[in-house]
Amino acid sequence: MKKKSLLFMLIALLSFGLLLAACGGETEDPAETETETEGEEGGEAATGEPQKGGTVTAAMFSAPGHQFNPIFYADSYEANILDFTHEALVGLDENLEFIPELASDWKFNDDFTELTYTLEEGVKWHDGEEFTAEDVVFTYTAIADPAYTAAGGVRVDYVNQLVGYEEYVAGEADTFEGVKADGDYSVTFYFKEPSITALQYTSFPIIPQHVFADVPVADMPAHAASRDAGSVIGTGPFQLTDMQEGEQYVLSAHADYWKGAPYLDSVVWRVVDNAIMTGLLQNEEIDMVGLPGGVPSTDAADVDALENVELVQDQDFGYQYIGFKLHHSEGEQEDWTDKSGWVVNEKLKDVEVRQAIAYAVNRQGFVDGLMDGQGMVINAPFPEASWAFDPEAVNQYDYSPEKAIELLDGAGYKDTDGDGFREDPSGNKWVLNLDYPSGNQTRERTAPIIVENLAEVGIEVNMRSPREAAAHFELVEKNNTDWDMYLAGWGLSTGDPDPSGIHRSTAPYNYLRWDDAKSDELLDAALKTPEAFELEYRQEIYNEWANYFSEQLPELPLYSANVNVAFNTKFHGWTVKPRMVNDDAHLWWVEQ
Repeated sequence: MKKKSLLFMLIALLSFGLLLAACGGETEDPAETETETEGEEGGEAATGEPQKGGTVTAAMFSAPGHQFNPIFYADSYEANILDFTHEALVGLDENLEFIPELASDWKFNDDFTELTYTLEEGVKWHDGEEFTAEDVVFTYTAIADPAYTAAGGVRVDYVNQLVGYEEYVAGEADTFEGVKADGDYSVTFYFKEPSITALQYTSFPIIPQHVFADVPVADMPAHAASRDAGSVIGTGPFQLTDMQEGEQYVLSAHADYWKGAPYLDSVVWRVVDNAIMTGLLQNEEIDMVGLPGGVPSTDAADVDALENVELVQDQDFGYQYIGFKLHHSEGEQEDWTDKSGWVVNEKLKDVEVRQAIAYAVNRQGFVDGLMDGQGMVINAPFPEASWAFDPEAVNQYDYSPEKAIELLDGAGYKDTDGDGFREDPSGNKWVLNLDYPSGNQTRERTAPIIVENLAEVGIEVNMRSPREAAAHFELVEKNNTDWDMYLAGWGLSTGDPDPSGIHRSTAPYNYLRWDDAKSDELLDAALKTPEAFELEYRQEIYNEWANYFSEQLPELPLYSANVNVAFNTKFHGWTVKPRMVNDDAHLWWVEQ
């Protein structure tokens, strides 16, 4: 098995170096950096030149949610399609430094409030139209549109730092001043304040203006160009040309791809049960098991033993967690980020209850028993792969039913009717609903164990039947009033560990409905410039935030797992970067 040791403490420094150098496209020689991160490249052992033609079949364990417009997609399975069809201005290399993509170069002004990109020329959309700066302006203006969040969009973090966002989203301005084109091949982003995350938040996939120009933002999610094979248009090396919903998705080579025509004819994603994944690899019915999830840790040894498969192990920036629904939405909210419609969930409002749950759940048992030790328990949403990880900064919740019982007793949750389960402090029946998605075998297996663990300390849990991931997260977002706990995964951006996207109270992904002024204050402080250009400052703030998070526990992080991805030995040209295996697909090829 190929294993990589990833030490990312210098990642932020590398990224900040790009910012402070105020230039783009020039990165340090990897041999001269201190980071030990390296991309794994496939195909070195192949003889001869790359061969044209053929198909790579890849496996994913849950069906995409049928939204193939980047500004509206919701799950990682949809992202597996978009990785091939759409592109951003910049990307990340194996050292997590920003590199040119649709932009050939970039520069900042003196006070880091303006970021100007020079775009590649001659880039063609799948339908033959030319990519220009107007497409970039159109994409970010659509995300800033007043109808965007009501239509289901959740990417406002990509625009809310820009000049004029508040006025435009409120309908007080006719144009969005935060991004402007200067000719066909230059575009400038204008930030309200110096931004340390400017490159990250200008790295969103671009959609075609000529396709959506006459489509109201409210109607975009249902439009054929967001949903239908053959109608989804991007600049990427492959186009979605056919699909059998929930079964397979066919991506065909874009012959006029600006980096050069792909070697492959097609890439096919098959939706398979991970229980049969090893057999499919062995029989060469699939050539790749990528992300999300990858090869389950329980199957890694068997897959590694296959002579026709190469297994690559990596640490992940993601983690699994139990989400606590701290507020519910009152009635139908067009904009569910509007906190005026939030109602406290009385069943989980006491921090002692959430802390008791943390002590009661045997998370180390998940790592040891379900994952063969290939992962670690975390107590804050910074996995070990992140430079923000510091186990000394957080409150520890080692498995202790005794401490859980003590906390529950002290908070007034006691078994008053002798049925073995606790009532709330008012003597009312107290049952917590638990919902979880299918598609991740390890996560599915944790659900009944969580129920058993909590029953041992007197907490009654109603575990509901699992749903497909798309349906599960649609309900998580809708915030139904009978939801209490849910299982999910989250991944930090590889560009920056800022956890605001899920934990700031006004964030569209704040599915927890955590409303905490101190948390918001610390998250904002971590991005305050010029102080935040110093890594030590940000580490200190994130340590303070992680400590507070682990005290309040708006969610219970369960574990961060090692990631295993697998490739048929006849499949070459692939690259494994942190959390990325779909990059540079135009260079993929198979031995015929």
